[in-house]
Amino acid sequence: MTRKAAALACAAIWIAAAQPVDRTKPPATPPIPSYKLPPVHQSKLGNGLTVEMVEDARFPLVTVRLVFPEAGSKTDPAELAGLAEASATLLKEGTRTRASRQIAEELAAIGGTLDGNAGRDAVSISAAALAEHSGKLLELVADVARHAVFPPEEVRLYQQNQKQRLAARRAQADYQADERFSAVLFGPHPYSRISATPESIDRLSPEGLGKFRDTYLTPAQAVLIVLGRTGPRAALLRQIEQRFGDWEQKPVPVRPTVKPPDPKRKIVLVDRPGSVQADLRIGQLAASYADPNHFPLMAGNGILGMGTSSRLFLNIREAKGYAYQANSIVSRFREGAYFSVITQVRNEVVAPAIEAVLAELDKMAREPVTAAELSSIKNFISGVFVMGLESQGGLANQLALVKTMGLPNQYLETYTTKVRSVEPGQIEQAAATYIAPGDATIVVVGDAAKIGDAVRKFGEVEITKAQ
Repeated sequence: MTRKAAALACAAIWIAAAQPVDRTKPPATPPIPSYKLPPVHQSKLGNGLTVEMVEDARFPLVTVRLVFPEAGSKTDPAELAGLAEASATLLKEGTRTRASRQIAEELAAIGGTLDGNAGRDAVSISAAALAEHSGKLLELVADVARHAVFPPEEVRLYQQNQKQRLAARRAQADYQADERFSAVLFGPHPYSRISATPESIDRLSPEGLGKFRDTYLTPAQAVLIVLGRTGPRAALLRQIEQRFGDWEQKPVPVRPTVKPPDPKRKIVLVDRPGSVQADLRIGQLAASYADPNHFPLMAGNGILGMGTSSRLFLNIREAKGYAYQANSIVSRFREGAYFSVITQVRNEVVAPAIEAVLAELDKMAREPVTAAELSSIKNFISGVFVMGLESQGGLANQLALVKTMGLPNQYLETYTTKVRSVEPGQIEQAAATYIAPGDATIVVVGDAAKIGDAVRKFGEVEITKAQ
């Protein structure tokens, strides 16, 4: 390049850099691509175990999810709340042929991880390792799923730790609010319980945990997802057959159908003497995955209470200064869902804060959202979804969610299209059904002596003691 050409290039760069930038407008968001699910090759063993294999050769890793969609905490007897969680957590603490330490050492030797988890709808085993050790990883997953023995000393240690965790959680007002809110919303349904109790923890035993495993961790209702650099499918399927093929098939007990109570306005004040602020939960039962309002409600909730540009944040925090944080969520399960506004406010502003939240909920149900709000939330939801599927673990988790919720795999491929298809009228309709405050449950955790009169402005109040 000549000296003159170099000078001209520098001048061009300087002129471009000197162009004014309009900082009042965010940069344009490029179109979010639709998600294309990699080929999912499904097979079924003779004992009913469903196997899904997905090739991902980008990394020398293999990720495994073994999902039991009918084994979550919704199966816990009331007197044994926390049974599913304890069983899942303790699966890797010893089997018929391996002690807890041996399992940990074998995982470390293959660069692997393995954990059991329990949600309200399912128990799952999550594992990953270097691809060259996929056979060993599958062996360990099969061993803990089929042959866990729940050693008494591990059960005792779990009980001690779990009671300490529960005491620490219940010392927090936000946990008290979540616990009471779920109890009011779901009533007799098992979803009403979000944790164990000290009494149910004490009732845990190796025999009871083993009975849970034998009853609910069975191949007939299980899905094994193997994702990564798996190699030839036929060889992988032979490895799976060797480790899981002789697993005894058993029917899973059919649970009685229990309906949550019909939505209606209920106000509960959980008395927590000495609190200098109040934790609020305002919401009601909402649209589950199978409901046509699923995607409109998702978008509406995002506009209302997701992030620092949401209506609740801008009003409750920025405009009025009632709270440091205000947001809303939609939590979905296989047999139901709920919408909830979450915030913490000073005692002296409890009444105006509740009024402001209710006004925002009412507005969502009466007025169409703006084009700018809708465009922004569609981009945000679609972008987060697509980014979350970039990793092996993210895709494995979504495939496990699809199986747990009884959805088709196409749910993942059509997700962004359905998000983009949401219209303002659909959001307004969904909000009128699931967000409008007429039937909202209001739970307030705080000092009843200081905030009781403020809460009573909104109707008859049931006062309970903090646990």
